[in-house]
This record gives sequence, structure tokens and C-alpha cells, in this order.
Amino acid sequence: MTRLALWIAVPLGLIAIIAVLLALFGLPVAESMELIFQGAFGDKFGIHRTIVKSTPLVLVALGLVIAWRAGVFNIGGEGQLITGSICGATLFQLAPNLPGPLLNLLILASCALGGSLFAGIAAWMYAKRGVNVVLSTILLNFVALSLLSFVVRGPLQEPTRSIPQTATLPNEVMFMRLDAQSDLHAGVFVALFACTIVWIWLSFAPSGFKLRLVGSNPNAARSARINPTRVQARALLLSGALCGLAGGVEFVGVSGYLSDGFSPGWGFLAIPVALIGGLHPIGVLPAGLYFGALVAGSKNLEAFGKGSSALVFAMQGVGVLAFAALYEWARRRRERVQPT
Repeated sequence: MTRLALWIAVPLGLIAIIAVLLALFGLPVAESMELIFQGAFGDKFGIHRTIVKSTPLVLVALGLVIAWRAGVFNIGGEGQLITGSICGATLFQLAPNLPGPLLNLLILASCALGGSLFAGIAAWMYAKRGVNVVLSTILLNFVALSLLSFVVRGPLQEPTRSIPQTATLPNEVMFMRLDAQSDLHAGVFVALFACTIVWIWLSFAPSGFKLRLVGSNPNAARSARINPTRVQARALLLSGALCGLAGGVEFVGVSGYLSDGFSPGWGFLAIPVALIGGLHPIGVLPAGLYFGALVAGSKNLEAFGKGSSALVFAMQGVGVLAFAALYEWARRRRERVQPT
């Protein structure tokens, strides 16, 4: 399949998957598709909502791309996002009187560091004890969720102690709003900048080449005197930093506080974003936009139609299965055309 044909087939296939799922849910396909489209792109509020929903998905997916391209399957984006946001909220509580712009940057840096350190637990267990990264990162997600539940009812709870959440960030610490009538904020540029930098690094930097070599052929990497375990551990740290940064962008861009429902599952939903994006730093942008539109549109479908937010989770599973099927088909096709 040519690249152009793939670019055409993938979006058409994703739209077809939505239509099939709507039919399976017993919903009127044409009417429901219109409601989803209106909720995602019908006016400036829908467009802005889609972009805002896409931003954390893109950042977490970008982190997953780095780890997976190195041959380590980080499934802990949710936990790293949550832990990063906890570190950002902790910094705010320790230094609430710093100037707004400086505090904004320090919170984002703390979130990235927190996510990286949390991923570092899995990296250490893998490098020193050979613990499977998939298992460790999955289980660490539950540790992060329990930690969030603890801090919003304990050391980080808001001053009145009446509701389980952290103190709300003041407006001067939050990202600048790009539109006064919606949640569109300047943090969306963080995701665009991160995708560009990671693409340049993976494509042109020697360390990016080493990472791709380790992921594609660790034996060749060893022959070139590259330590695959060390490269993979560093990839996990960087992956966790981007996932933590996603939590920071959501924290200082949208919510302004942490609570039990701070993340509606961005770390899990980012997995099909990374896969459908072809594990490419630029590919996660349209894939993230697609799932962001689905999240925004499904809310409209739930409000004005007979749909449910469960559609998004169904799409998550079907998207992964569709990608796996396409990847396997492409692999077998390559094997058939290769000369023996």
C-alpha cells in the first residue's frame, strides 16, 4: 500500500468504524454522526473543545512513541501523567507567592520531572532486575491513582478541607486563554512544539538514531557497542517526562486543581493515538485530533442524542484491534513480495 493510499484509507477506515459502532449500539447512524461532527467541529466552541481534548492525548502519545520506538512498551502513561500533576500541585503549595509566569514554568517543569521519576521506577526495575516493563508500568498506574486519592484528601487538600481536591491555581498562573469564551489555551502550542522537537531529534540526532536502532535491532546495536538497556532506560525517563508534562498542561491549562477525576483516562486513550499515529512524532497529531474530536463529539451525542460516552472506550479498543490487523496484513504482504 502506497503512503498516499494509506493516508486516504486510514481516516476513511476510522470514520467507517464509528458508523459500524453506532449501528451496533442501535443508534441512528446519520443522525448520530451529525451530532458527533457538530460537537467536535460545528462551531468555534466545538473546534476549541476538540483541540483542548487533543492536547494531553498528543503529549502522552508522544511519550509512548519514544519508549516504544526504543523497544520498551510503556503502558504507564496514565500513572506518569497523574504523578507529574501531583508534583506540580506540590510545588504550588510550597511556593504559591512566586510571580505567575515563573510559577507556571516551574509547575510544568515539576510535572515533567515527576513523570520522569515515576517512569524511572519501571526503568530501574527493568535495568537492574529484568522486570517486564509492560507489567511494571501497568501496575504503577494503580499506585498513582491511589496516591492521587491520598493527596487530595491529605497533604494537598484545599485549605477549607471540605472537598477532596487541591487548592485552585490563581488566574495569573494558568495558561493564557486564546479565546475568552472557551477553554482554548496557550498550552496547545506546547504539544506542537514537543512533536516538532521529538521528530527532529529522532530523525537527525545521533542519540535519536541510537534509540531507533535499539528498538529495531538490539543485536545490531550491541555490535555497534551501544548498550540497549541503557538506551531503553533513558527512553523510559523521557517518555515519563512527556506524560508528566501532559498532566501539567491539563493542570495549568484547564482544571486548575486536582481531584479524583482529574484525568478521564488520557493515559490509556493515548495508546491507540500512538498506534494509529504510526508511532511517529508527527503522526500522533492527526491521531490525537481524531480522538479529541471523538471525545468532544460524544459529549454532544450523549447530551442531544441517545449515545453514551462508552462509545469512546469502544473506539479505543476497536482502534487498537484495527491497527494490529492492518500491521499484520502489511507485514505478511511484505514477506510475500520479498525475494527468497
